[in-house]
Parts: sequence; C-alpha cells; structure tokens
Amino acid sequence: MAYKVDHEYDYLFKIVLIGDSGVGKSNILSRFTRNEFCLESKSTIGVEFATRTLQVEGKTVKAQIWDTAGQERYRAITSAYYRGAVGALLVYDITKRQTFENVQRWLRELRDHADSNIVIMMAGNKSDLNHLRAIPTDDAQRLAEKEGLSFLETSALEAYNVEKAFQTILFDIYKIMSKKALAAQQATASSGLPQGTTINVSNMQGNTATRSCCSN
Repeated sequence: MAYKVDHEYDYLFKIVLIGDSGVGKSNILSRFTRNEFCLESKSTIGVEFATRTLQVEGKTVKAQIWDTAGQERYRAITSAYYRGAVGALLVYDITKRQTFENVQRWLRELRDHADSNIVIMMAGNKSDLNHLRAIPTDDAQRLAEKEGLSFLETSALEAYNVEKAFQTILFDIYKIMSKKALAAQQATASSGLPQGTTINVSNMQGNTATRSCCSN
C-alpha cells in the first residue's frame, strides 16, 4: 500500500505488527503513535490500527500501523490483514522463550500471505526486564541474519528504540519504492526506438550468398 496523495502526505505505507499474544505489540503501537504506555493493557481482540506522519528524505510519509491479536482463534483475521502491507514488525518478548521460538512460524505466515518485497524487522521487546531475560541478544541477532531481517531490542515502557524501529522500516520501504519509481521512469524513457548501429540486412545477405558452403 503506497498511494500518492497531494496536500496531506506523499506516501501511505501499511505496516503490520505480528507476534504472539502478550509480547507488547499494542503498547509498541501506542508508544509510537501517541507516546503512551498502559501497564494494564488487555489483549487485542481482532484488529486495530493507528497512524502517524513522519518526514522521510524530505517526503511526508503516513504510516498506517495495524495491530492484530496473537491468539490462535483470530488467525483467520490475521492472515487476511497482511494484504497491502509493505512493512512488518515481528515482535517477541525477551523474557519468554516460546515467543522467540514462534518467530519462525510468524515468518512463514508472513511470507505466505504478504508481498515478497515486504520489509521485515524483528524486535525483542521488554528490554527493560533484562534481569528476567530468557533470549540472549546474540541468539536473536543470529536468527535475524539467517533470515535476512533487521533487528532491534525495544522497550515500549521506556520508549527505547520504538521510534528507531519504525523509522528504519519506513526508510527501507521508501528506498524500495524510490527505486521502483526510478526504474519505471527509466523504462518509460527508453521505450522509444532503440539507439544503436544500423545494419543493412540486404547487403549482408548479398555478401554471404556468393560464398561456397563446401570449399576445400
């Protein structure tokens, strides 16, 4: 989803938040879009989204961020809402091993339903609970490198790296979109008659016709 609109913003990018229930997706969303954090936030039911507008390379980009329930019973909703997404933040909880082990499953689902060029960042949330850490940073870094993902540890509570995570995703999306736009312009510009050396086919045929095919 990357629409060009005058006046309000130049681009609209849809980003999805995915990961197990309870990893802090909703608080990451509220921290980024409203600079709020709620200690007693309940699990998301279904889907909700919020927006925020930023400047990227001198362009006004509106980020439309979708948050979905991580529970299994809402899987039908989550698989549908990937449509049109150009970015994804895959979140796990650094204090819960299972949420990290499920990252591969979320990646499979994302790659099954989303565009092949989607920008993906993995975020280890709740870095403020370092004393309860269950997943070493190095383990997460190795997984990110193996899967070709960007990676950051975040804390929605302390507003640590939340801004950076979304800015990185949006910048990477913008770079991809800019390259596509440039390639399209170049393709249009070169769609006229090809420039090059003119070859007179009739002369070539005349020259080769006099040659013997079986000379000894």
